[in-house]
Amino acid sequence: PRSIRNFCERIGVAKSANVVEYGFLEHCLREDLNETAQRTMAVIRPIKLTITNYPEGKSETVTVENNPLDPAAGTREITFSRNLYIESDDFLEAPVPKYKRLYPNGPECRLKGAYLIRCTGCVKDDNGNVTEVLAEYDPESRGGDPADGRKVKGATIHWVDAATAVDAEVRLYDNLFTDPDPDGGDKSFLDCLNPNSLEVLLHAKVEAGLAGAQAPASFQFLRQGYFCVDNRDSSPEHLVFNRSVSLKDSFKF
Repeated sequence: PRSIRNFCERIGVAKSANVVEYGFLEHCLREDLNETAQRTMAVIRPIKLTITNYPEGKSETVTVENNPLDPAAGTREITFSRNLYIESDDFLEAPVPKYKRLYPNGPECRLKGAYLIRCTGCVKDDNGNVTEVLAEYDPESRGGDPADGRKVKGATIHWVDAATAVDAEVRLYDNLFTDPDPDGGDKSFLDCLNPNSLEVLLHAKVEAGLAGAQAPASFQFLRQGYFCVDNRDSSPEHLVFNRSVSLKDSFKF
């Protein structure tokens, strides 16, 4: 609501009809949520990551910030263990140029708030699909910084602990129309409907701390966008999160 009020105040009132770019509304929403939304980790297209040299049965907690722009928001503890989930597109068996995430014998990458890892391989099913990513961690890099100060060339990757992660449904909303002026001229708005305006992901994994999330709470899913709890369909038994807006802001004043 606050971002909508801000949007209305900034576009002002005119006597004649006017069109405002939808991107400006999204800009106002990002501006507000960037300051107020708690950061959390959610893997919306999960693939298993096994850290082969991490002790079986061991679990520990790491500390991450709730909002780097608001120190008063504090920190939280999340669990870490041998088996994690990461985004499926954070691994490529055969990397493309400038790819800085996980691939066999590739660069070290940071697991957000945890350790440095290096990919050593993967496991495939009978159809050749990758079902599990294998990696080794540096036990002297807790917090993401190596003890010897070496430079890390890979990306920082978000993750959730497979032992404590909570299942969730995630709904990715996009523009309803493919044309910025679906009613213009001799157009039929039905011809301008975007067939990809909604993508539903049923098998997302989110931090255990989100198990009790209730509307109207909003979160920034790291590297994904801003999401709110669905006020109609979400329940403790079946969490549902709707994307309010993506992270990327292409609006230019």
